[in-house]
Amino acid sequence: MDKPDHSSKRTQEKPKHRHDKAGPKSGVGQDTRGNEKVINAMDKAEDMEQGFDYKDQHDTKHHKEKKVLGFAFLVCFWGIFCSYFVYGLLQERISKQGFDGERFHYFLFLVAIQCVVDVIVAWLAAKYTREKLSLKPYGVCALLSFSYVGAMVASNTSLAFISYPTQVLGKSAKPIPVLLLGVLIGRKRYPLLKYLIVIFIVVGVALFLYDDNTSLPTDEHTPRLFHVLGIGELLVLVSLILDGVTAALQDRLKDNHSIKAMQMMFAVNFYALFYLTIAMLCTGEAFLAIAFIQRHPEVFWDLLAFGCASALGQVFIFVTIAKFGPLTCSIFTTTRKFFTILGSVLIFGNQLDLHQWVGVILVFVGLGLDVFLGKVH
Repeated sequence: MDKPDHSSKRTQEKPKHRHDKAGPKSGVGQDTRGNEKVINAMDKAEDMEQGFDYKDQHDTKHHKEKKVLGFAFLVCFWGIFCSYFVYGLLQERISKQGFDGERFHYFLFLVAIQCVVDVIVAWLAAKYTREKLSLKPYGVCALLSFSYVGAMVASNTSLAFISYPTQVLGKSAKPIPVLLLGVLIGRKRYPLLKYLIVIFIVVGVALFLYDDNTSLPTDEHTPRLFHVLGIGELLVLVSLILDGVTAALQDRLKDNHSIKAMQMMFAVNFYALFYLTIAMLCTGEAFLAIAFIQRHPEVFWDLLAFGCASALGQVFIFVTIAKFGPLTCSIFTTTRKFFTILGSVLIFGNQLDLHQWVGVILVFVGLGLDVFLGKVH
């Protein structure tokens, strides 16, 4: 019996490669090499087609993310602007307006009201977004909160010695310590143009704060530094330095611990409320403030509105910090201050001298250039 011929069967087997349609294998090496070239070319064309499809999908996704981020940028800016415009007007109303001849000057209590409402709003927002709240990392959060509350107390207390527009424009220098301490503590890097714009802002703020009509104190025991600046201006300076420390610590939390916006807002204000409670009990300010409210119940509604405006602004601030960083947030809070100053001048009749208006122009031209050139980090 003849044995079956398997050689012809092997030659008629289908090629194993996905594109091998060249027919049965031949013993001729040249045909085989030609088939391989065709197959490789087809594989390469298919891979390139898949690659282009992936690139198109990636570009589309990236474009959508940029649009969402741009929308969030605008929402954060206008949220900060609107909430802190109301906040500023209420702050001056509470601190400067007389209540039957008395003024509310309990600034620890005022900041504590902010922190209470901020904690409640952060908790509610985190519950809605299902964001987990935590006070960790304890050390960094506690130190951050201390610098944060110190800056607020110094800023609010300065209103007992200077006008609100002076305090506001003094705080407009906030990007300076944020930038410098971000470099020194947070090891950030910024382009040279950023430093030049900051110098421009410093000149404008210095020109605004200079008051050649201020009468010097006659007490020879008064430190000479108070002759030049005054207690209110020094408190603004302390507030600015603490703002820079706060921003550097916020950067560290953002970069090293990936902390989310509401978690940061909750932790910072929780620790701040702890510090303020101890301070108010030691100084007795809590009892004095409550007695003042009992004598003048109408101030309670101003305090409540003040706390709500602060909490809304804090939500936008901490979202801005989490998404764009503390320096961008400081630029946001500074640019909105021109309109706050204008509102204060128009509503409360505060007057600015010519050289102060020149300072205003210098400060906000510098800030406008920063935003226009797209150098906000």
